Amino acid sequence: MTNFDAKVALVLSGGNALGSYQAGVYEALHAGGLSPEWIVGSSIGAINGAIIAGNPPADRIEKLSRFWRAGTAGSIFDLPYADTIRRTAAVNATLLTGRPGLFAPIGSLGPWGSAHHNGDTPSFLDSAQLESTLETLVDFDLLNAGPVRFCACAVDIETGEEVVFDTSRERVNARHVRASASLIPMFASVGIAGRSYVDGGFSANLPLDPVLAEPGAERLLCIAADLLPKQARPPATLGESISRAQDLMFACQSRRTIARWRSQYTHDAVLGAHHVALARLAYTDQEAEVAGKAMDFSPASARQRWDAGIADAAKLLQALPTASTSEPGLTILNGFD
Repeated sequence: MTNFDAKVALVLSGGNALGSYQAGVYEALHAGGLSPEWIVGSSIGAINGAIIAGNPPADRIEKLSRFWRAGTAGSIFDLPYADTIRRTAAVNATLLTGRPGLFAPIGSLGPWGSAHHNGDTPSFLDSAQLESTLETLVDFDLLNAGPVRFCACAVDIETGEEVVFDTSRERVNARHVRASASLIPMFASVGIAGRSYVDGGFSANLPLDPVLAEPGAERLLCIAADLLPKQARPPATLGESISRAQDLMFACQSRRTIARWRSQYTHDAVLGAHHVALARLAYTDQEAEVAGKAMDFSPASARQRWDAGIADAAKLLQALPTASTSEPGLTILNGFD
């Protein structure tokens, strides 16, 4: 892995507002000269991935910044619990008024209304405006014909099967990306070509399968940016318990996925002949987060998460020159698992 002598794949998990961490990860990789040739995303990871793959390298950080609107980190009040109050207020504001450019309340129907737009399922919020935002921030011609292969993962709501919208096999548009981020019942399912799709996180919130199933002939470095931690201190409040339950549902899913692929590379002679290194960067510094953190889109919180992503990816860049994929199989990089 010395001198980055490997193809780079970037896998981006779901986590809604926590996704600014992934923007920070990408900024650090970009600054370090590490450019992904393949991006696979689920939910907010698909949105971030589309912005990266659908822009030339020189424009990617600016487009991510426009999407996340990151401001100054920290609370403006030097008082106990002030930041918790700010974050909680931001969550409540999002639930009441939406997030401009992404989603909005259904309207006069209220939160228990039924949104059957174009055959979509009932939902609390309408995410249709996300498509317009993506059209503004993403060059979909470049996304589909450019140098970066892009995949957005979703789930067929009727069959329960995982579906991968892959630019190497089909033309991907803003609706495909929106479908990947349609977490029912918060958001409605999205109809495409007679089928209805929902958030890819229902199947694999950290969508490693497309990359690890077909790693290619070159040495491969797979960097996975995961937004929900598998380890944390025991919760002390009801809000912390709610937050921790959300983390565990998806983090344990990721742990099982990695363990399954480790076993497959060990016992499958064809897979085992490949040289693959996996580094999982997890947003673990969540002491300041609150219950409902995935709906806290405030600029200060976005900046804190973005900076955490920069710091974690910088540590990876420092470790890479000593990492090795000289042995065939799947190597889990120490400290990034």
